[in-house]
Amino acid sequence: MIARYAIPFFIIMGFIVVPLLVFFLCRWLMPRRYGRRVGVVAAIVIMGLVAFGMTAGFQQLEVRQIEFASSDLPEAFDGYRIVQFSDAHVATFEDSREWMLQRVIDSIQAQHADMIVFTGDLQNLHPSELKDKVPVLRQLHAPDGVYSVLGNHDYATYLTCDDATKEKYNKQTQHWFRQTGWTLLMNENRIIRRDSDSIVIAGMENWGIPKRMPRRGDAPKAMKGISPKAFTVMLQHDPSAWRKKILPECHAQLTLSGHTHGGQFAIFGWSPVALTYDEWFSMTYEGSRAIYVSAGLGGLIPFRLGQPGEIVVITLKKKK
Repeated sequence: MIARYAIPFFIIMGFIVVPLLVFFLCRWLMPRRYGRRVGVVAAIVIMGLVAFGMTAGFQQLEVRQIEFASSDLPEAFDGYRIVQFSDAHVATFEDSREWMLQRVIDSIQAQHADMIVFTGDLQNLHPSELKDKVPVLRQLHAPDGVYSVLGNHDYATYLTCDDATKEKYNKQTQHWFRQTGWTLLMNENRIIRRDSDSIVIAGMENWGIPKRMPRRGDAPKAMKGISPKAFTVMLQHDPSAWRKKILPECHAQLTLSGHTHGGQFAIFGWSPVALTYDEWFSMTYEGSRAIYVSAGLGGLIPFRLGQPGEIVVITLKKKK
């Protein structure tokens, strides 16, 4: 229910409640002779920032280049390039924003990656949002394929209906994922080969700490049949699963996640989402293993300020 009214709630808070609160705080805390003027200016600035974040800020897109080096990477995959994108929330790219989704697809294809991965949250709330977007999403292709996992929004978590109906919607969402031509990994893996060498791409279903979040991710199942010596890239939407499930339960050297959107707001590289998640943006290492958390592309609320949407190009390197 909260998710359904997220945008109206954000608009009311951003353009009315918060500006008024700041205005009255300024009048109360500052001397009378200029408290009112400062309050008016501060309220106008806040409304301007919210307006910018919902227009030009939300339209910003970065292509981020990073490297991950591992001694476990086979020589044949030195320089292997993976493009990650996450949290598309395609229903937000309607009407005047449709061009933004096409720009994302074109930008991904322009990277000429060996593999493309999507780390969850394709829809906002309902599988019906996906049908019209399939032709655009089908444009993605790479020599070794396009792989994806489900995010918390890709389950019927936020719909008010009985369990049987929710499961029906879950199946519909999975159907539209597969109609894109992507390989949907649901606690599964695939082997990518280069001559006699190989790496593994594995994908978990969503696993989040809050009990209302889907908790279907199973790291050992996702790694079934894989040698402990194999270099593995794990896809998992929610980064909180990295320390709780992935690090203790499997050997995956690199995990790619999303979910946090980088807070969609950051100032001097910090976002309030850091109060909730240990890993919320960029690369974090634990010994020789690492997780990259993408800031994602879209959002249930079309707003970004200081935290642009991103496409991530990950180059794998053989550590000598």
